[in-house]
Amino acid sequence: MTTTSRTGTARASAAPHANERLPWPGLLALAAAGFITVLTEALPAGLLPQIGAGLGVSEALAGQLVTVYAAGSLIAAIPLATATRGWRRRPLLLLAIGGFAIANTVTALSPSYTITLVARFLAGVSAGLLWALLAGHAGRMVPDRMKGRAIAVAMAGIPLALALGVPAGTTLGAISGWRAGFGVMTGLSLILIPWVLWQVPDFPGEAPGRRLPARRIIALPGLAAVLAATLATVLAHNILYTYIAPFLTPAGLGHRVDQVLLVFGLAAVAGIWLTGLAVDRHLRRLVRLAILGFALATILLGIAGPLGQPGLIWAGVILWGLAFGGTPTLFQTASARAAGAAADIAQSMIVTAWNLAIAGGGIVGGILIGQPGPIALPWAALVLLIAAGLATTDRFGMPASQAD
Repeated sequence: MTTTSRTGTARASAAPHANERLPWPGLLALAAAGFITVLTEALPAGLLPQIGAGLGVSEALAGQLVTVYAAGSLIAAIPLATATRGWRRRPLLLLAIGGFAIANTVTALSPSYTITLVARFLAGVSAGLLWALLAGHAGRMVPDRMKGRAIAVAMAGIPLALALGVPAGTTLGAISGWRAGFGVMTGLSLILIPWVLWQVPDFPGEAPGRRLPARRIIALPGLAAVLAATLATVLAHNILYTYIAPFLTPAGLGHRVDQVLLVFGLAAVAGIWLTGLAVDRHLRRLVRLAILGFALATILLGIAGPLGQPGLIWAGVILWGLAFGGTPTLFQTASARAAGAAADIAQSMIVTAWNLAIAGGGIVGGILIGQPGPIALPWAALVLLIAAGLATTDRFGMPASQAD
């Protein structure tokens, strides 16, 4: 009996390693969760006039629906991930998705601005929890050598939401009213819940004896480097992305912002696909290549802006999308590799750094477009990317794969 049991266990544990196929249905369910998260966050930006009119507030106050969402993620990510370390993973994932269903339903039906703000904060809290879980859950569904590819699939919802979901949601809101867009997201969340129950496996939380305190997790070799590179890279991205409209105006592309963002999003989808092909073999090299590609894109944009060269701007936007599209996968894979069993707490730290960068991008970019003007945006981003590149040097122990 003992021999048979051990043999059976060995065969069971070896089977996933022998199978090179990704568990696509489950990973796509995680990608759909990411899609809903990003769409919930970004949709108000395309519907500010309608939302403001519907709730009786200015567009500036309507814009705070995005801010309070980011605040919810920023405040909740690490405390929630820490408090729920011992919980089973799938029920926690379903709790986050259910939070989106509730928040988007309240938003769609809300009669007042205050209630809508509360709902948006709840949505942000759900996002902070979900982002802390997503990469770690995807990584646990496959053998170690396939974790990067699995995380790449789970992260595919981000560029797809930005490239396709936000424009589609904005169009729907313009045709049917802004509340319809949030109602559709509630419907998507309700469809996703049985999909997760059907295709996404459950995993136990961390055993009490294995839980490292947060201060020891951040001290793990390489994790601080990942967090620094994440903060600098995403801050550079948001300085440009948030203020892309004023940057494009001097080059005569101010009326084509939607097309520019679509091209960026499609390039980002290609970037995440290319990243998924090699992330498990060349993690550190891909991180450096992504930062270098983004830096070259900022140089193209910085040169093109004063010259008013639309062709160079299009080239810079495409290179920017290709380089940045894979960064969520790269940084989350690197943090999971550095943190090991504490991956979910490390992911919550990535979420916090990411949301700090979103807020910081709005503040820094807003200062720059006032003086010296939009022309400075790419060069400010370049300085940050140089700092991100320095964080990936061997001195700071950025996690690597065997081929690195």
